[in-house]
Amino acid sequence: MFIPFTVPTADSTFDSLRTSKCTSCQVSQDLSNYWFPKLYFRDPKTKTFEAVPNGGLLIYYQNRGNLDKANGGPGLKAFPPGFRMLSGNPVLRTKKTTNGAGTQQELAERAIQWACLRYTSTAPSYNGIGGFPTTNCEAGFQSRLHFPACWDGKNVDSTDHKSHVAFLSMLDNGSCPPTHPIGLMKVFYEVTWNVDAFTGRWQESDGWPFVYVSLMISLPISHLVDASHRTTLSRLPGYSWHGDFQNGWDVNVFQEAIDECNNPNDDTINGVADACKYFTMIPAATAKSCQLAPVVNEAVNGTLSKLPGCNPIQTGPGDATLYTEANCPN
Repeated sequence: MFIPFTVPTADSTFDSLRTSKCTSCQVSQDLSNYWFPKLYFRDPKTKTFEAVPNGGLLIYYQNRGNLDKANGGPGLKAFPPGFRMLSGNPVLRTKKTTNGAGTQQELAERAIQWACLRYTSTAPSYNGIGGFPTTNCEAGFQSRLHFPACWDGKNVDSTDHKSHVAFLSMLDNGSCPPTHPIGLMKVFYEVTWNVDAFTGRWQESDGWPFVYVSLMISLPISHLVDASHRTTLSRLPGYSWHGDFQNGWDVNVFQEAIDECNNPNDDTINGVADACKYFTMIPAATAKSCQLAPVVNEAVNGTLSKLPGCNPIQTGPGDATLYTEANCPN
């Protein structure tokens, strides 16, 4: 199942999301919050920053795992009211686990993936899990993030926004651990950035000039934010990325769609949301018109002398330090 993105709001709850007057998703019953960091280009000559254009966030809802009915299981469950989770690690600067180990820590690292999209098959390939690429990606630099699809069945959230959920044993499929026996729809984020717009302004000898910025304004799901401070964080080597999800679905509609809209006899099997009879679709132009007013009056686009907020670039190899305006080193 595939659904376009929703604009997040600050200080929201499940009840407040359900009273939203619009959604940027074309499925009108989905009033969830989806969030991901912004990518910036750092000019090697001027040392200034510019936001990198992207094509929006694509969100895939995937039937995965041994608990899915199609795989002989009891069936997947809709996210309950108040459910939220985070995937990824915003402070990671180096890989700490061995690929394929299958531990939850290794799966969490492998959940962060990149794709350097090329127009020609002769261009160097890229496996997507070894940090940022080092070349231009003329067809786009794609950020990908797998979310956990197993739930403990008790807690809709946890202190780290991760412990109440777990990854499938093979990340994109497999089984749930005994500690998290409830199967959920697997959420997968995909964002394609137009890094080719900056070709000619950097060389490989300069190093990869793109940096992620996590700028969060009291988002209730984020472990980087308290009630009074913004926290920002740049990430350069390419081992860290993360995304947030806060459930705002009509739970009954979502459960009906899970149960019946993965039918091999119609287009729902191909992820066509319009083919699901439980969804009320809205035009793309209407969804696009649903905008969130800025929470903080700060420049985030154009040519910037520094990254938004207190956000020094941190290259590693140690984990990054989280700063707020209260302890900013600049």
